[in-house]
Amino acid sequence: MAAVGALSGPEWRRYPDPATELEVIRLTDPAFAAGMAAPHLHQFTRRSGLLLYWSDRAGSRQAFLLNLKLGTSQQLTEAVALDGAGLALSPDERSFFFFDGPVLYESLLATIRPREIHRVPEGSERTGFSVASDGAIYFVERREGKSRLLSLTRAPAPHPAVVKSIAEIEEPVDEVMARPQHSQVMYRAGGALWIVNRDGSGKRRLKTEPGKTGEALWIPSGRTLIYLHVPDESTELITLREHTPEDGSDTLIAKTSQFISASPNTDASVFAGASRSVASAYVLILLRAARRELTLCEHHASDPSMVQPVFTPDSRSILFVSDRHGKPAIYMVPVARFVEETSEPQ
Repeated sequence: MAAVGALSGPEWRRYPDPATELEVIRLTDPAFAAGMAAPHLHQFTRRSGLLLYWSDRAGSRQAFLLNLKLGTSQQLTEAVALDGAGLALSPDERSFFFFDGPVLYESLLATIRPREIHRVPEGSERTGFSVASDGAIYFVERREGKSRLLSLTRAPAPHPAVVKSIAEIEEPVDEVMARPQHSQVMYRAGGALWIVNRDGSGKRRLKTEPGKTGEALWIPSGRTLIYLHVPDESTELITLREHTPEDGSDTLIAKTSQFISASPNTDASVFAGASRSVASAYVLILLRAARRELTLCEHHASDPSMVQPVFTPDSRSILFVSDRHGKPAIYMVPVARFVEETSEPQ
């Protein structure tokens, strides 16, 4: 097994997409499984130079830092049971967080020495994970049929973190997302989206379009929430909608070619989407102003839910996951010719 801090060489392979002839770059070797964190987590550095991701190239699932300019990867963990979806950089990008089984660790990137900051109590199940722009951490612990939304505030070593209960929730919770630039947290419970202030006040259900709510994400400024609305009739198109919690307005952005996931670029002018259609298994971009889609490349993932395309912070590339060439691997498609460069909100 490779050691923490070890570097592995570039695994890149460039090829023209069979459907569009646009260049696609496979960033990781499909001989080993690799994947990305949940789309709402901080996984890119602000200048889009580094990506925090997971791979089992070391013999078990571990966290790595990929240099998107050189292609090299540095191993960051020696975990026993890493939660790959729960990897996150700290807001200042000096450290990163990861769950190894029930234990939440923080490690400085410069020294890579993990420090335990929380342990889920025995008999409890942890779901969700989010890091706010001020460094506060949010997740849910469920025990004996009840869920608690918790906030965790780190303290300098050797002092323990301060853990507070924000809300008691009857239903299981499967998503937790701190609202960017706001003192609120959104979570999904009972198939609905809820929002609560960080002090526990103001808990309410968001009045999204009636029906099934698919993947949801805050836009980077935190002003609104975008989500996929899935109609009951399979013959009807899935739509991308936008919700503003302050006034409850809920508006149509555009109909989609049956997106299973969608995420905004930094200024939310363009959205990256993955089609759930087997016949048209594409990664696409949707232009807000024109309400028009452009096909970028095929993904041909065996399970479209793994694709989850996301923009780099500068909007110059989209990364996604597919197992079309073997095990799940990370792919990148440059989109600078279609999308204006952006800078990340501070």
